[in-house]
Amino acid sequence: MRTLLRLRSSRNVRFWSLHTAGWLAYGLAVYFGFLFYKRPAGLGSAIAVAAAAGFVLSIPMRYIYRGIWGRGERWIIPAVLATSYVTALGLRIIINLDIRHFIDPKPFSSPFDLFEGALMSTYLLLCWSGLYLGIKYYESKQQQQAAVLRAVTLAQEAQLKMLRYQLNPHFLFNTLNAISTLILDNQNRTANHAVMRLSEFLRYTLDQDPMKRVTLRQEIEALDLYLGTERLRFGERLRLEYAVEGAALDALVPSLLLQPILENALKYAVSPREQGGMVRIEGRARGAMLEISVIDDGPGLEDGSRPGERRGGVGLRNTRERLAVLYGDSYRFAVLSSRPGLRVDMALPFETAAREEAAPRAAEPLCPRTVHIPQGAGA
Repeated sequence: MRTLLRLRSSRNVRFWSLHTAGWLAYGLAVYFGFLFYKRPAGLGSAIAVAAAAGFVLSIPMRYIYRGIWGRGERWIIPAVLATSYVTALGLRIIINLDIRHFIDPKPFSSPFDLFEGALMSTYLLLCWSGLYLGIKYYESKQQQQAAVLRAVTLAQEAQLKMLRYQLNPHFLFNTLNAISTLILDNQNRTANHAVMRLSEFLRYTLDQDPMKRVTLRQEIEALDLYLGTERLRFGERLRLEYAVEGAALDALVPSLLLQPILENALKYAVSPREQGGMVRIEGRARGAMLEISVIDDGPGLEDGSRPGERRGGVGLRNTRERLAVLYGDSYRFAVLSSRPGLRVDMALPFETAAREEAAPRAAEPLCPRTVHIPQGAGA
């Protein structure tokens, strides 16, 4: 309601400003037009009255045009012609009486002299009508475009939330199974730690808006929350490496971008193998792009299968769709066989958050460092 009131208020301000400026310009143009001729006495008063009459008589035209707006050309064109002509007749009566009063007091030879110059005034009011309808049409198109953009934005937000929230039940199912196993094995203290770490991660996921972007440094910290629950399942079977350049750590990425990819790697490269596996996360700045890779040493793609057929699942598919919604054609996403293992490569536009209070970070490489997840480390 407030937005509608502000919109109407701004429209009124624009109309009255342009309406006043237009009739002032008309009066000045007529006045200066007489500079090349002998200026009769009373010319200024006559022009002022004519401009004021035009200002007043053209106001009802606005409300007439608002009433017929949107009815199509069959209504608008005849209505504009008729309204302009009728208004011009009234304007000419006032102007001609004005001339007889201030400039030339001779009497009218016939009643039709009252309407002398009506055609010229009709052209003037047709120009007024064209400007009014043109501005109204432009504003209407702008409002339609704004409505379309709002609808697209809302649709994108809804799609992103759907893609994000599809991932949580899958992750929650696996984690709760692990906690259930700990309880059955009477490892209650460890299970309690697991529940606490799970609650921390779920709180983080709920607090993060799917439309929000975080730095890659914050994204890695979120992964540590996630790994706090996964370490209960895999222990030393999970080996994690980071090789992220310092310059890339401050780049912005969609929140929780890497979690589904890492979960996919754990599912196929670590979980099914007794010896476990290694997952490596790389990040680097290359020109205007931020390149991120998640690499594992698992079985990779089966021979003859397309990327994502065997190891795609919800995680990789939703991540690709999420990037498409956020970046359009300005991203790259590839799932490749690294022999052994699988490699997921992403390239996003390199953007950083403005931090006036923070000094620039040195572009020193962080890592490679290897993180071993010890068995039973609960918190």
